Amino acid sequence: MLVAAAACPCPPLLVPEVAAGAAPELDAARAACADALGVLAAARPDLLVVVGPAEQSGRGPFAQGTPGSFRGFGVDAAVRLGPATDAVPERELPPSLAVGAWLLERTGWADAPIEGLGVGEPLAPERCLGTGREIGARAGRVALLVMGDASACRTLKAPGYLDERAAPFDAAVARALGTADLAAVRALDPELAHQLKASGRAPWQVLAGAAEGTDLAGALLYEDAPYGVGYVVATWS
Repeated sequence: MLVAAAACPCPPLLVPEVAAGAAPELDAARAACADALGVLAAARPDLLVVVGPAEQSGRGPFAQGTPGSFRGFGVDAAVRLGPATDAVPERELPPSLAVGAWLLERTGWADAPIEGLGVGEPLAPERCLGTGREIGARAGRVALLVMGDASACRTLKAPGYLDERAAPFDAAVARALGTADLAAVRALDPELAHQLKASGRAPWQVLAGAAEGTDLAGALLYEDAPYGVGYVVATWS
């Protein structure tokens, strides 16, 4: 059963080595993510599952100990999804899960075994919800770290240029995640999310599936759009 969840943004810029001179601009987001992970630890989970958006090669499950890196972003910085195991990983973490692994390393996570799941951006809402239900049934006390960004179309210089629908979409996401409103998360439109380059839609709907049958309360810890991309940090507990 899901006992706690944290929703965090997944830009590699969260990693100071990647952001370089721009690193201070995301200090508030990093602090909020650290607070959110504290909520997960306080829930005393038996299992932590990190869910994030992924391209085709990064979809599916990742075992504890899977390595990742930020070499693709020009930085020779390596991470690992929890403590190493005897298993030999077949592939590296996708960027969103690498950012999640970095957050966990940064906060010294040692509270429960960790698994990862890369989710395809086009995954239909019903399949996201079904995946979430399966995760919620994995252990007596399950926690989720849900990685994903809101729209990338908030300003003229944003990756997706300016789209007038972006700010209302992001506000709806922040309300839904900040209040643990399952119906509102389920109702997020996958086509609109795709058009606005919102990578978090599918992972958030996985969270909604996992939270069915629970009575978790939401808290919004951070909401902003640096670089024209919507970033939201929220907890459910």
